[in-house]
Amino acid sequence: MSVLTRPVERAAAPAPPAPSQRRRLNRGYGFVIGALAPALVLHLIFIVSPYAQAFYLSLTDWNGVAGKANFVGFDNFARLAGDSLFLDAIKNNLLLLLLMPAATIGIGLFLATMIQRGGANGRSGVKGARFYEIVFFFPQMLSVAIVAVLWGFAYNPNNGLINGVLRAIGLDGLARSWLAEPGLALFAVMAVMIWSGVGFYMVLFSAAIDAIPKEIFEAALIDGSTGWTTFRRITLPLLRDNVQVAFVYLGMVALDAFALVQIMTVGPGGPDGSTEVMGLSLYRTAFEYGKFGYASAMGVALFFGTLVFALVALRGNKNRTELA
Repeated sequence: MSVLTRPVERAAAPAPPAPSQRRRLNRGYGFVIGALAPALVLHLIFIVSPYAQAFYLSLTDWNGVAGKANFVGFDNFARLAGDSLFLDAIKNNLLLLLLMPAATIGIGLFLATMIQRGGANGRSGVKGARFYEIVFFFPQMLSVAIVAVLWGFAYNPNNGLINGVLRAIGLDGLARSWLAEPGLALFAVMAVMIWSGVGFYMVLFSAAIDAIPKEIFEAALIDGSTGWTTFRRITLPLLRDNVQVAFVYLGMVALDAFALVQIMTVGPGGPDGSTEVMGLSLYRTAFEYGKFGYASAMGVALFFGTLVFALVALRGNKNRTELA
């Protein structure tokens, strides 16, 4: 009988589970459901419910106090398109998004590479690498409010540390009112964001480099690879996932930036709206002007902007991985 005319043998149907096995499976499902149910309920109450309320309030003119909220549809979102101050806030957030994550990741990668050349994989490099890790990580132990206050003193145009050092070394012409000049204020805040965040990502990248097998670096060294070529061809590709995570988190920080701007800048948000960010516009609209419906629309816009950014960043990395 040929293969083509041979009757096809059907696979035997799997035997149904025994009653004792079914009872064990049911007990297992019951345990899992019982363990997840409290967390799911808390998530719905404290996470999903506030989001749903914000989405609803963005379609009303609620003033934040007890009373009826009139449904206005998408009028609040239409107002956002013509709100010049909010549009300036979007531009400032986009500038932060363009520069701050790239600078933080770049400096963090550089410092991590220099530190890991100090013996973790058998290469010569900087002495006292662990001490430098502690020093650069130190800002992570300070709250955002403390960081903002300290740097506010440092930026003081009269007796601040930065201008004091410039005057002491004879560079009086470089002294500035760092937070009072429209062209400098946002970059001064951005410098603080980079300073406060670079230590964490340096430690993150340092741990990731430390996990790379040293045999890979030894093989590259034997092949005559230079330090820059090794970093570009080996270290950076193997850190792609870590860089992606860092970029997403730093992008979310750049799209917020509320606390530093609120504490450090004049106005706050000044001068002339040069440091206005979306989070600050939302806060002022809600708690100073009492327009909670309009502020909720700002929050919804910020939410979807952050969501789109995260999806694009994650999708872009996935496409690069598939091409590789």
